[in-house]
Amino acid sequence: MTSTRTAIVVGGGIAGPVAALALRRAGIEATVHESHTGTADGVGGALSVAPNGRAALDFVGLDRVGAPMNAIVLQNHRGRTIAEFRQPMQFTWRADLYRRLYDLALSEGVDVRHGHEVVGVQETATGIRAVFADGTTSEEADVLVGADGLNSTVRRLIDPEAPKPRYSGLLGFGARVDGAGLPPTGDRMYMAFGRRAFFGYQSFDDGTGVWFANLPHPYLTWRQVRQTPNEQWLRRLAEVFDGDAVPALELLRRTPPEDLVTAGPMEDLPHVPHWHRGRMVLVGDSAHATSPSSGQGASLAAESAVELARALRDLPYDQAFVAYERARRARVERVIAEGARTNSKKAAGPVGRLVRDAVLPLVARLATPEKMAWQYDHRIAWDAPVTA
Repeated sequence: MTSTRTAIVVGGGIAGPVAALALRRAGIEATVHESHTGTADGVGGALSVAPNGRAALDFVGLDRVGAPMNAIVLQNHRGRTIAEFRQPMQFTWRADLYRRLYDLALSEGVDVRHGHEVVGVQETATGIRAVFADGTTSEEADVLVGADGLNSTVRRLIDPEAPKPRYSGLLGFGARVDGAGLPPTGDRMYMAFGRRAFFGYQSFDDGTGVWFANLPHPYLTWRQVRQTPNEQWLRRLAEVFDGDAVPALELLRRTPPEDLVTAGPMEDLPHVPHWHRGRMVLVGDSAHATSPSSGQGASLAAESAVELARALRDLPYDQAFVAYERARRARVERVIAEGARTNSKKAAGPVGRLVRDAVLPLVARLATPEKMAWQYDHRIAWDAPVTA
């Protein structure tokens, strides 16, 4: 039987509002504390939401996400199709998903407080407080949930030796284009292994389109990427796709510099040894960040938020944290490994490209719905009791 009635959620991005909404459905009042003084409107690149993620988001009340993306067509730099995967996904932008979750949380009565940068905690026998950068503290709660992303402060509070994110060797860019100038691709997203970078695009019936690019590059922080003018990045991308038989140059030409989204370094966290300590626990990217190449980052975050709320509903917090980690770790680390393998294909050299292009058709034939069910068909049995 649980004794958890209140929670502090650190982080107001994607995982934080989902966690707060799921905790409310478990009968636990949650307050979200976000370090930034304003909202994250317009921040972040493109992402996909898988069926498993849609189910978790639907559970907390978000019923529709993005545009259908039911197939991925893989091409080489000559424009030849080398594989096609049928995957019932939804394509959206992080900023759009964030805004919808933020508005939903407010409408459900979740208290979201900005300008609260957590730098420490005060834990007692009866509860926990968050300590903010200005020296103030939050009201005491039963548990504290770290949903503060890839560079999580709560992860370091739980374990000062916690691993840092691992760089994939790729920088991410993308944009929406009002006049794509391409025939509609329907519900297909085209992805091309260029000779020097990876490019994806989808065009719609109304003439608009979206594109993203993964550029092999020495490591830069997100801030360092932003310090380079967008015009310069667009020129660099045009250089690396010059000569590839894909519509990258046309879409880049139609992208105003101010519309370029610089997503920064593509990173993951293969293994975080400690997900919880005392009354603190991690959720989302703070515990199990997967590369954007997996297409599962937001989906896994939503799953974990719901699974954590379910465990806290039924068990004392210490037992709930153990049950939650037991339910999640193997699954999320398997997805992270899959994403890392995808990244290695995107940055392949001349020999690697030949091997990749020869192997991918076989991989596509083997990737039947039955074999991919472990990713996409996963559902959380909310009504089933969680046992210690």
